[in-house]
Amino acid sequence: MEVLDAHLSASHGTKSSTVWLADYRSTTLSPSGVEPDRADDQLPSATRAFASQTVVLESREGQALARLHLPITAWGERVGVLSVVMDAERAQRSREGLRDLAGTFAVALQAAYKRTDRYHMDRRRSGRLTMAAEMQWDLLPARGYDQPGVKLAGQLEPAYAVGGDHFDWSINGDWLTVTALNGMGTGLDAALLTTLAVNAMRNARRSIPAGQSAPGDLADQAVLAADAISSQYGGIRHVATLLLSLNIATGELRIIDAGSPRMLLVRGGQVRDMVLDPQLPLGMFGDTRYVEEHERLHPGDRIFVVSDGVHAATRPNETAYGERELSRAIRSTRLQPPAEAISSVMRSLRDYHAGAELADDALIVCLDWSPRADP
Repeated sequence: MEVLDAHLSASHGTKSSTVWLADYRSTTLSPSGVEPDRADDQLPSATRAFASQTVVLESREGQALARLHLPITAWGERVGVLSVVMDAERAQRSREGLRDLAGTFAVALQAAYKRTDRYHMDRRRSGRLTMAAEMQWDLLPARGYDQPGVKLAGQLEPAYAVGGDHFDWSINGDWLTVTALNGMGTGLDAALLTTLAVNAMRNARRSIPAGQSAPGDLADQAVLAADAISSQYGGIRHVATLLLSLNIATGELRIIDAGSPRMLLVRGGQVRDMVLDPQLPLGMFGDTRYVEEHERLHPGDRIFVVSDGVHAATRPNETAYGERELSRAIRSTRLQPPAEAISSVMRSLRDYHAGAELADDALIVCLDWSPRADP
């Protein structure tokens, strides 16, 4: 961060810079390395830049200095905001170049997370993570992805105490593989089980010999992962899992429904459940075989994957959230990008719980697909 500040000053004439990092809920920004009360006046504009993913310029007529607030985003994962104070006239000319620089800094931050605790500590000023949540967040590849043809975002709640819910994804050639998991149990036991399941599927995905199975094939991955879990727990514990593999070029979608996460399709403004053939959760029995189902997405389709902590959430004397509010909340997000869409649905879920902490882990993944334009 200090290198960035020095570069901004020397190359762009900035007077000061502040790096804001998003918390684990992606709802609050905290200034890195700065006491919050020294940067509070910048927070509303920085929050607007983070939510809209656009550059926000603060300037007043007759004043020589202006503020620029630039999203810090790495390949679709929203990390935070870079705020700089500089000459007002130069700020107008430099906004796009500085936005590119903020993107470069986002990549550097992603590398820094693996090498220092500094930025992890800045992100958790609003609360301490449980051991289970620490494991789950550290296991994620990234919370978002945005490239031509596909956009992906996901969120775990309660963010600071999540146990067994998790999602994983990987891009291999034209295939995007996504898994949504709900490890049996609660707390650390569930987190350990889910960690084993995620790494078992990654190992399976990476170990299939080239030419033997296409990158998008899910059945072999599910079998190898299920065998690993069954060998470790002997069928006593298992992982409810939904596996998806999407061909970004064609819209071909392969699915294995091995548990409680549910998939909803948004097409033409209408929300409908994807009715799938239920199969056994991973690790319930040894030597289980899995069969893929196939769908074809249409341009502009959106998929939501939600765990049972979302679709089956209940309150005393109330209709279940999935029956009463989920489709309505999803429809309201039609003009929002995936990262904002999942935040909106999570807010609706928290409202349903009347502000109380969620009784069960909740996972939401949102995926948008459209054919890539010809180069």
